[in-house]
Amino acid sequence: MLWITFAWGSCFLAINIGLEDAPVLWFAALRALLAGGALLAVAGLRRAPMPRGRRTWLLITVLGVVNVSVAFGAMFGGLVGLSTGAASVLANAQPLLIVLPAWWIYKERISPRTLAAVGVGFAGLLAVAAPGGAGTGAWLSLTSALAITAGTLISRQLKSNVLPVIGWHFVVGGVVLALAAWLTEGAPAINWSARFVAILLYVSLVGTAAAFLAWFTEVQHCRLDTLSAWTFLVPVFGILLSILILGEPQTFWSMAGMGLVVLSMVFLTAPGKRSVQAPQ
Repeated sequence: MLWITFAWGSCFLAINIGLEDAPVLWFAALRALLAGGALLAVAGLRRAPMPRGRRTWLLITVLGVVNVSVAFGAMFGGLVGLSTGAASVLANAQPLLIVLPAWWIYKERISPRTLAAVGVGFAGLLAVAAPGGAGTGAWLSLTSALAITAGTLISRQLKSNVLPVIGWHFVVGGVVLALAAWLTEGAPAINWSARFVAILLYVSLVGTAAAFLAWFTEVQHCRLDTLSAWTFLVPVFGILLSILILGEPQTFWSMAGMGLVVLSMVFLTAPGKRSVQAPQ
């Protein structure tokens, strides 16, 4: 989870730079299609069994639209209207959003400490979003978090080999993004500089293909609230990189909100008095 969260956190920095050379939706579509193609190529080399059955393909399609088309499109759009640090915080609200659905759908019991952590984290998100008001960037970033949360819940329903499933869901989501990009942004006007190519390869292969494959593998075996709590480290890495590399200034409210978000992670990940077995 440490390398997964670092990869995702660094993606916010890379995307922010890459948007100088490519439109929002075309950049998001390229990220998804390249990641999906790489995963399917690996699946082919490993001769992994392809998904079968109408229900499986329906879930893959829904997962692709929700977890890729909506999540990536909103995530990239959110970076246009927010700083890298604020966007990384709001787009990674999954630990706060997944607690109640995990209890309702998968019967994962909620402790008082978990509820307290959700409250602290939610206060942190409000503090980060408040300076910008109800701006488009904030709402898009929160929409991305909601979509990723829904995608995590849907992925639990898939029982096929995770490698081709993740690959195909990126392809489906990428195709939908490409169609949306063509309708709204027209033909792709991309500056294929060496910098953009390097950023695209890093975001697609490391921050998407490898990181999401590892993430969805963990989702099959761990409690969703505990696992999702680790993603609070994503904005921590995103903020640190934005300060060190981009020199982005941070307001009092954004720093206070980020501090509350990190504090809520401490509540969620600290060992409790009783042990909880992961679902088989």
